[in-house]
Amino acid sequence: MSQQQTFQWSSAGRSHVGMVRAINEDACLALPEMGLWAVADGMGGHEAGDIASQTIIETLQQLDPPDDWDGFLNAVREGLRQVNQRLREESAQRYQHRTIGSTVVVLVMRDTQCACLWAGDSRIYRLRDGQLQQLTRDHSHVQELVDQGLITAEDAQRHPLANVITRAVGSTEDLLIDEVVYPLQTEDMFLLCSDGLNKTVGDEEIARLLVQSNHNCQEAVKAFIHLALMRDANDNVTTVVVNVTATNLTSATNPEKSGDPIPADWYLQ
Repeated sequence: MSQQQTFQWSSAGRSHVGMVRAINEDACLALPEMGLWAVADGMGGHEAGDIASQTIIETLQQLDPPDDWDGFLNAVREGLRQVNQRLREESAQRYQHRTIGSTVVVLVMRDTQCACLWAGDSRIYRLRDGQLQQLTRDHSHVQELVDQGLITAEDAQRHPLANVITRAVGSTEDLLIDEVVYPLQTEDMFLLCSDGLNKTVGDEEIARLLVQSNHNCQEAVKAFIHLALMRDANDNVTTVVVNVTATNLTSATNPEKSGDPIPADWYLQ
């Protein structure tokens, strides 16, 4: 009898308006039954940022369950392109061509792999064997300065143009989305967040809180939101945490029972 390793996942997510803003322009999605998670951050200071982020999340939420990996990714890409076009049309018709936009990060899981798709400066991190790695690269003005060696990553946090992003859904006619694909390992933990979290909580603290959660997604989300609010977060704060576990299945016995993903402990505020 041969054995095959498969993965399942649990997740939790929460979005909070923060301590300063009157409107929450963030939105998040947790659909573990599909292997789909997302965070969107409406562009602050622009018209209808909350509409932009909600439109992204609602569109992804309505995707049909995928038949295969390529079809899954294509559906996500096409959904984001449709939102981009809708926001451009909305801007022209109702807002005198002022930008209606939102960042987005999407995490997709199926079988033994995951994909990260993103535009803007919302992030996806992975904790593996106690080591935290940022899987996405910010589309921002300060990231470009860091890449050119003009400022340090620490300087970027305090830079006066730290909030200027170079890509977003709705900002240009042709949407550019970056993608990376990674193999899954058991006990991987993923964090999707808006910049309201990572500009308040450092990477070392993110790693520590994920480790201390002992793979409890809901406890990790609570800890992130609590710490950001304790520091008087001046932006909306959104986090989604996903935990991966492995199940070894014996293919000669009930091979069709691969195990459904664990439902999310998902709540919003």
